[in-house]
Amino acid sequence: MKKNKKKNHPDWLVKAYNNYEFLNSPPGRPIRVLAELLEPRTRFHKQHVHNTVVFFGSARILPRQTALFEFKELESRVKNSKRPTAKMKKDLQAALTDLEMSRYYEEAALLSARLTKWFKTLEKKNVHFHVCSGGGPGIMEAANLGAVKAKGRSVGLNISLPMEQIPNPYQTKELACEFHYFFIRKFWFFYLAKALVIFPGGYGTMDELFELLTLIQTGKTQKKLPVVLYDSSFWDSIVDFDAMEKWGVIDRSDMKLFRVCNTVGDAFSFLKKELTRLYVSEEQKRKRKRS
Repeated sequence: MKKNKKKNHPDWLVKAYNNYEFLNSPPGRPIRVLAELLEPRTRFHKQHVHNTVVFFGSARILPRQTALFEFKELESRVKNSKRPTAKMKKDLQAALTDLEMSRYYEEAALLSARLTKWFKTLEKKNVHFHVCSGGGPGIMEAANLGAVKAKGRSVGLNISLPMEQIPNPYQTKELACEFHYFFIRKFWFFYLAKALVIFPGGYGTMDELFELLTLIQTGKTQKKLPVVLYDSSFWDSIVDFDAMEKWGVIDRSDMKLFRVCNTVGDAFSFLKKELTRLYVSEEQKRKRKRS
């Protein structure tokens, strides 16, 4: 009888958790939100991802080799044109800017590689750190590429967008998540983060930087979180923190929530020192107490 009942079960009668029309509808949104919270948690726990150093920065910054090739192509076109148009000149200037900005890609990859090599030495002490990025192009790609060059794994927190967000091939597949909701993606950036590295970027980078600084400033997190702003020449021209303090909208103590570093060596030394003090040494102390 049971077999007959199952065999005669109508195809149109579907359990709620298999009703994809409902799950993808507005009333199903809370379930989708919950899934974006729980699925990464299960995966990260299984893959021993507990601590991350998150890289933020522009998705538009190109690798130096790509930027140099595009600049030379446009430069040759302008030189060989009898009457270069205003658009050609404008495009050439933009290509020159891309070439200058490409150093951030190379430096982000180098910093990520140095951090990953150090993280691998910590695994012998059963302390696990991973580089984490937004999974897309630009600085995100550079961060994941650096980990690959150091023969390590890295996290990619991708987001579905109509433009710019093309998943890069260097993020570790088992550690690559795809999000629909920005606020859940930000949760995962911050929840596992033990340090942040902010390279030059646009609206998205500024949004992430200031939201996370606000969480630290207001004490919404109990953990200590070193924050690196990379390259004073960029940040000094974009955000006048001194003026914010002068106008009284932030305190002088808020200026200590981040450190500006101008070289890969400075950023690496600062992060290694702070992460060792705040997390590696503390973890070793806890293990000695338990034993």
